[in-house]
Amino acid sequence: MLKIGFAQCIPDYTLSQALSICSRASSLGCDILLFPEMWNIGYEIGDENPQLWLDRAVSIDSPYVSAFQEEAEKLGLAIVVTLLEKTEKGARNTAVLIDRHGTLVQVYAKVHTCDFSSEACLIPGSGFETSILDTAQGPVKTGLMICFDREFPESARILMLQGAELIFVPNACPMEINRLSQLRARAFENMTAIATCNYPSGKDECNGKSSLFDGIAYDESGSRDMCAFLAPEGEGLFAAQLDLEALRAYRKSEVHGNCYRKPERYSLLTAPAVEAPFIRADRRK
Repeated sequence: MLKIGFAQCIPDYTLSQALSICSRASSLGCDILLFPEMWNIGYEIGDENPQLWLDRAVSIDSPYVSAFQEEAEKLGLAIVVTLLEKTEKGARNTAVLIDRHGTLVQVYAKVHTCDFSSEACLIPGSGFETSILDTAQGPVKTGLMICFDREFPESARILMLQGAELIFVPNACPMEINRLSQLRARAFENMTAIATCNYPSGKDECNGKSSLFDGIAYDESGSRDMCAFLAPEGEGLFAAQLDLEALRAYRKSEVHGNCYRKPERYSLLTAPAVEAPFIRADRRK
């Protein structure tokens, strides 16, 4: 059983707070700790002054990231930490996967930036990749998406095609029934577990409800609820367990995933044209 921690907390923008959350997650026996989106600046929803964001960006080799690496090694805890990342070409909405040895395993920049908002000033990521995460429960094939990425089925599908068993989704938005249904659908159609961490109520428009969908839609008794965990709306550090062996057994026998796809029929999915009624003036070219 893999134990996943969800830091559904309002940031005070100090490393001491973040490292304290890591320590508490370790004391709960968590193998992995997931933070909400853009933790270092708290993702101010609706803030239309991009410069307020850009001035607070930090680089991957900054003390901010290295402090999490040191804490991960000290605690034996894998961490998905998020940040507004400073690069030579501009800023990115980034998630960093650090393993329990303090090694930086993957740096992922949000592909589907919300270009109808302040995120139009950010550089989108270049694609989706998976990594092998070493945990105390053994190696796990993981992938990363960030918030709006979840609304495009291609994001999770590409990660599934690369073998992802568990997808981490840092988040910062209201998790109402439709967005939760998106996560359920991504888990169902890809037979992939999806762990999402959101900010709690009291932080802009967010409402908590961090979740774990375990990707197992059916068992010997028939249809089952894939929602293995759903947090309340309030602030807190939560933990949930994922039965990896059950998921792996399910993936070997069920019909979803990759076996029965017909990709030769999907060429239109990569066509760049946007037609009415979906034309928007602020679409990034």
